[in-house]
Amino acid sequence: MVADLARTWGARILQPVARFFGNLGLTANALTVFGFFLTAAVAAVLATGRTQLAGLLLIFSLGFDAVDGTLARLTDTTSRFGAFLDSTLDRWAEIAIYLALIWLFLTLNDDRGVLLAAAALSASLMVSYTRARAEGIGVACKEGMLTRFERLVILIVGLIFNLTPWALGIIAALATVTAVQRILVTWQLTAATKK
Repeated sequence: MVADLARTWGARILQPVARFFGNLGLTANALTVFGFFLTAAVAAVLATGRTQLAGLLLIFSLGFDAVDGTLARLTDTTSRFGAFLDSTLDRWAEIAIYLALIWLFLTLNDDRGVLLAAAALSASLMVSYTRARAEGIGVACKEGMLTRFERLVILIVGLIFNLTPWALGIIAALATVTAVQRILVTWQLTAATKK
């Protein structure tokens, strides 16, 4: 996945940044919460119609999003609650971005934009939900072409180049495919373990 490649290449940058925050006495969970509020602030900018600025700010937000996990690993403070908190706030942050877009399209009387943003939000949440439910029954399921990282990259490109409806359509379609992929993978793995 693109997300895995980005983590590998970004490690050299993320580790010094994570150490800097660790030296300030901040914990990984504190960075997770701060990252959520940072994305919420970007959503507020997006809701005002400054889409290109929001896209640029999301680049920074996306980079910051990986710092908490890096800090947890560097300080050996990874925990189940930390993973839960990170995933939960990631979903809320994503919801905030799409709700900002829905609000923006409503103010512009753009019904198509509203539908595309709602479809992208719904499909994105289903990607996360299928993974969570699979893990809930003991199946590791990270497969799929469009993780949160890829969805945000597509959205950022759409915002910066004024192609937001196209980006939302791509996200809605490919996130739906990803959710179906995870359903099929989980079906195959559970069927294989039947006695």
